[in-house]
Amino acid sequence: MKKPELLAPAGDWEKLKYALAYGADAVYMGGQAFGLRAFAGNFSFEEMEKAVRWTHRLGKKIYVTVNIFAHEPDFEGIPAYLKKLEELGVDGAIVSDPGIIAMAQEVAPRLPLHLSTQANSTNSYSVGFWLKQGIERIVLARELTLEELQDIRSKVTGGLEIFIHGAMCMSYSGRCLLSNYLTGRDANRGECTQPCRWGYALVEEKRPGEVFPIEEDERGTYVFNSHDLCLLPHLPLLMPIGLDSFKIEGRMKSVQYVASSVKVYREAIDTLWDQGEEAFQAQLPQWLEEMDKVSHRDYSAGFLFGKPGASSHNLESSHYVRDYDFVGVCLSDDKIGNYPVEENTAWFEQRNHFKRGEVLEVLTPHGISWSFEVKEMWDAKGTPIDVARHAQQVIRMSVPEKILPYSILRRAKSEKK
Repeated sequence: MKKPELLAPAGDWEKLKYALAYGADAVYMGGQAFGLRAFAGNFSFEEMEKAVRWTHRLGKKIYVTVNIFAHEPDFEGIPAYLKKLEELGVDGAIVSDPGIIAMAQEVAPRLPLHLSTQANSTNSYSVGFWLKQGIERIVLARELTLEELQDIRSKVTGGLEIFIHGAMCMSYSGRCLLSNYLTGRDANRGECTQPCRWGYALVEEKRPGEVFPIEEDERGTYVFNSHDLCLLPHLPLLMPIGLDSFKIEGRMKSVQYVASSVKVYREAIDTLWDQGEEAFQAQLPQWLEEMDKVSHRDYSAGFLFGKPGASSHNLESSHYVRDYDFVGVCLSDDKIGNYPVEENTAWFEQRNHFKRGEVLEVLTPHGISWSFEVKEMWDAKGTPIDVARHAQQVIRMSVPEKILPYSILRRAKSEKK
């Protein structure tokens, strides 16, 4: 059975490179307009052109989100934007608004179109309708069960994609009014402020200033706060369905999140499809351990086995589980430039405070993670230092073995001095 495409988020140029280095078959990104992540490090046309060249040179694909629900003034810029995407040679535009779809087919007929999960495709008739409109791939709604996925796949022949990992929106496939109503920032036009993660309480009209906590079975107040999706343990159930693409959410997450989640799902998919379920189950515990090292909310299977209920909501807190600090990245060859290369050392860019004597773990694109103690460090001028305290400081460290390009440094919080 053909492997599904592993599709990863590329919130900016750096994350795009890491996603591809760690094994993604394709990436999805946003331009500087008309996408649903207005606060991500979105791409200018110049950056987008560079990204397309980089991705295609690796034999991978790149998709661009144009998935807002457009208002009338948006169409002043949308036609030219769609034409530019076609000209750049992106492999698909992710869309949700029928008006944008019609406009794309008119002004950019060679631009492949993928239907966003925002369009709420929950049945084979809806999927069939969109395929007849010329859509090449449907990103199915996140509210579907395993049985529904099987049923839809059995009835349609077009491309089908699902989310397998990442944050879950409390509203129907992400179509939410809370942010717009409470803050004036429209989630359906890319400006969500995530009010579903806030803590809420009641105030009685005649008792101003007196706050009453909302309690649900005495477990807390975060009534909208869903767990993150993680379908890693359930890939053997998804395998026989024959879906075309598995998608990871997270264009606004860290480089470590992108690298770690892509690496795990790359290894899991390859193991399951190439070696079978027994080999997959043997390695599953170590993959789950790796997924716990990235910043995340508690995991759940979403709607895969039916309506999740209270067990898939954190009613006590909206905080992330953060057991590791992301502290640095290995400089790639194009960034090392004029820095001297010396034996048994490597150049890094600091992302979080660390110092000599601490134990750092190396997440590498290939092979298992390993750890070493920081013994010697120098700044960019060659001066010995004890602490890497400056944001994005370029430093050289002694290392016990070769560090692969795109490796990431992280520190278990228990190791933090």
